[in-house]
Amino acid sequence: MPPHILILGGTTEARELAAELAVRHPEDRVTTSLAGRVSRPGAPAGEVRIGGFGGAEGLAEWLREQRVDAVVDATHPFAESITANAARAAKDTGLPLVVLRRPGWRPLPGDRWHLVASLPEAADLLPRLGRRILLTTGRLGLAAFAHLPQLHFVVRSVEPPEPPMPPDVEVLLARGPFTLADETALLREHRIDVLVTKDSGGAATSAKLTAAREAGLPVVVVRRPPLPEGVRAVPDVAGVLERLGLSPGR
Repeated sequence: MPPHILILGGTTEARELAAELAVRHPEDRVTTSLAGRVSRPGAPAGEVRIGGFGGAEGLAEWLREQRVDAVVDATHPFAESITANAARAAKDTGLPLVVLRRPGWRPLPGDRWHLVASLPEAADLLPRLGRRILLTTGRLGLAAFAHLPQLHFVVRSVEPPEPPMPPDVEVLLARGPFTLADETALLREHRIDVLVTKDSGGAATSAKLTAAREAGLPVVVVRRPPLPEGVRAVPDVAGVLERLGLSPGR
């Protein structure tokens, strides 16, 4: 039987990996698993599975049933629980696990970054930095800011955010990538004086950092959660192929 590779997806890098495998190794079976939290996700090459597995145990059972040979975790850098479940399931089944993580952002001269470990820590910092906040941390986790009625929040998200939310909030539904002109206009139009973001990395959403730098605004950056013990990440699709022994060819 041809090798079966499971990609835990939902990111641009996951789609790129599935497409690369389809071209380089069309004989392999490739399944991309999507959590199903975002509507109309870009359809990757190969088979697609929608929905959760039921924790690490459920994932391990699925890996055995489907005779998977390798697991690639190409989820969002902040999908901490999925990565933890993948690491445990791979260990329990004895399968190789490769974690694909795009490199994080790095501050440049002129940046006014405030690095924090969590959304609650970001919320604690905000009253000392400004009053009109652009939140680009996704639709989940807004409860961390719900106790700040004195601040005005502009929340940008692909999907409608889930309550509880701050009492003074304006929701912008938009999907990137965004240009520097887009971000500059957004900051100006909404009179933003603080940007809050997660260190998701990548170019698709980095223009906001440049816009904030040029405007001289403080930026609160939530650090990525650590990887599970003993797990190392590769930064790109080429790294995954090398780790799986699939590059340049079998």
